[in-house]
Amino acid sequence: MRYVDVAVYFPQVLGTFHYVVPEGMDLQVGHLVEVPFGRDNRPMQGVVLGFVPEPAVDYVKPVLRVVDPEAVLTPWQIALARRVAEVYLHPLAQVIPLLLPPGVARLGEVEYRMAPQAPENPPQGPAWVQRLWETLKESGPLRTGQLRRRFPRLDWEPVLEAWVRRGWVLRRGVLPEPRVRPGSVRAAVLAFPPDHPALPPVPGRPGSAAYRRRQAVVALLREAWPEAVPVDVIYAETQATSQDLRLLEQRGLIQRLRRPTWRDPLAGMTPPAEAGPPQLTPDQARAWQRMQDVLQAALVGQQEVPPVLLHGVTGSGKTELYLRAAAFALQQGRQVLLLVPEIGLAAHLVPRLVARFGKQVGLLHSGMPLGHRYDTWRRARRGEIQVLVGTRSAVFAPLPRLGLIIVDECHSEAYAEQGRGPYYHAREVARMYARIVRGVLLLGSATPEVVTLYRAQRGRMHYLRLPHRVHGPGRFPQVHLVDMREVWQQREGGPLSPLLLEALADTLRRGEQAFLLLNRRGHATHVFCQDCGHVFRCPRCQIPLVHHRKPAGGRAGLICHHCGYRRNWPKACPVCGSQQVTGIGWGTERLEEEVRRRFPQARVVRWDRDTATTQTEVDLILEHLRRGTVDILIGTQVLAKGLDLPNVTFVGVVLADIGLHLPDYRAAERVFQLLTQVIGRAGRGEKPGRAVVQTYHPEHYAIRAAVAQDVRAFYREELARRRKLGYPPFNRLVRLEYRGLREDEVEAAAQDLARRLARWK
Repeated sequence: MRYVDVAVYFPQVLGTFHYVVPEGMDLQVGHLVEVPFGRDNRPMQGVVLGFVPEPAVDYVKPVLRVVDPEAVLTPWQIALARRVAEVYLHPLAQVIPLLLPPGVARLGEVEYRMAPQAPENPPQGPAWVQRLWETLKESGPLRTGQLRRRFPRLDWEPVLEAWVRRGWVLRRGVLPEPRVRPGSVRAAVLAFPPDHPALPPVPGRPGSAAYRRRQAVVALLREAWPEAVPVDVIYAETQATSQDLRLLEQRGLIQRLRRPTWRDPLAGMTPPAEAGPPQLTPDQARAWQRMQDVLQAALVGQQEVPPVLLHGVTGSGKTELYLRAAAFALQQGRQVLLLVPEIGLAAHLVPRLVARFGKQVGLLHSGMPLGHRYDTWRRARRGEIQVLVGTRSAVFAPLPRLGLIIVDECHSEAYAEQGRGPYYHAREVARMYARIVRGVLLLGSATPEVVTLYRAQRGRMHYLRLPHRVHGPGRFPQVHLVDMREVWQQREGGPLSPLLLEALADTLRRGEQAFLLLNRRGHATHVFCQDCGHVFRCPRCQIPLVHHRKPAGGRAGLICHHCGYRRNWPKACPVCGSQQVTGIGWGTERLEEEVRRRFPQARVVRWDRDTATTQTEVDLILEHLRRGTVDILIGTQVLAKGLDLPNVTFVGVVLADIGLHLPDYRAAERVFQLLTQVIGRAGRGEKPGRAVVQTYHPEHYAIRAAVAQDVRAFYREELARRRKLGYPPFNRLVRLEYRGLREDEVEAAAQDLARRLARWK
């Protein structure tokens, strides 16, 4: 008998479980399997982590079936999953689904249905219990996922279990079907070899249009034999109809079938022509020489090397060094993973990668259709993709010969953002992965985090510096700082100073492009009652709701930017009943209206989460920018993420203070990074750049350092402050977050732990 150790996909359970392998079943480490779980033998998915000589218990259940004939995880991925679970304190069963094929991992559910002997009338209880009874009776079988959606925030499971014990309700375990399957296209093939003596005649009256169409189909398939031809191609080449194909099949001339195909998001892409790698600047050449030494030691000499930090100012040519490092890894037979913080940046980089590496490039991010993500995952697993570009979740992609991981804009918070667990930081996971595969981790940024730069300067990383732009020293934008306290006293409201308006008008006159950054979405950032001052807040998060006139995927109204709660515009104040409800504050929606009013002839586009939620929308905005059909682009922090557009010569920061005074020790660092990055979008071509930064705190060290593009000055000041207060990198912090359905219970548990920690010396 053979036994396997399986991580069952059931997040509430700790540990792994042993199963017996049935006779004749071919199992490998990394296989996705279906196993019985729990007292009711509910079918569950799990991943085989390894073989064990003896089971840990006397009674061992058998593996039911293998879900995928190919192993879904490599040994390196299993090692990575164990490490992530250990570092982030997650059960291994919560981490494993992060590595599984998109749309294939399914969580086992319980299905409830009314028993034939159930009483006619609902049992006594609250109104929602009676509604649950009627729903189950009228709707038929319901699964746990459906019940959660219909009865949110209600403890319905004990009620159903009580009805099961009484025999009123029947329960069984079910495993839903995968949401995605391999792609296929309808195709046709000649039923006999072209030289077969008994080939049936083409049906129809010779000389008729139908006969000529069917004859053209047979000729096309004869030429393609023995390959099948997609029916779309047949229709386009012969003008045949589905009725023609059906008749040819009935007469035995052809066979219609479904041919497997790959859904590739990059299919049909025409990359820009590239004459060859550009000549390196002296700064780039020095950095590349040191980078080559590290790559040689790791990928050829099989040595474990520290990560590489490429600290280059905006426009210094970091991407070219990424491409050369990728080419070096490919020459050694190793694969490359390039992580970017935003979908828009991936779309911006991919054409350049395809121009350099051709069809070896793949793209993977959550904005792609599920089928495209699934097929990209499968191609990566088979080793057919050599350079994979993706956002944070792509760090778990199954690249069997991974040798180089590049994390572009490594300072970005997007690598750590997620709405629900399991929680992880993609940059730190990349660091773990690089060590496991004995590869190289290359971090790139114009504004590395203070902690990262501190580690690099103390020898824990290879530190490479690019202090100048590729077009030469002195090519940084000319930056003007506007004290909005003085502007506010000289003119009535409005977010745009005379200097910014003048610079914007001058940019438009020259036929150049401009960015306007306002890191707030929506129309009004606060909605309140003018009579009593009541502020409308999210009932879940207690933060002010934002008014949106044109939200993404919904009606106009008030939206919480933290949890997504929505409500209509209030008709009256709930406190005093007044109808004098208004909104104040500026978001990108309102800024767009103001810019259109002042520059009616300008072609204005807004880019934020309300206007670009899909890959198609992002691609469309970028295409318009490249073609020059956009004059002014208004957006949030996405404008600061790696865009390289030579005709963008002006950047206006409408309010630099947003986020500066948040209760977070990294607030000043994030403002500095955002300002430095967005200012660096101007003047990246031959034309000089200009920027206007508006602020109510012009004396703040983060803003002054960003305006001066003085990274070293900011780090000196920030390190001094953190050393004094004991913040990282001089100490480590942990956040403990409590959640529950009852606020008093959550608060009591948190207070209890706080008292225990206070006594812990």
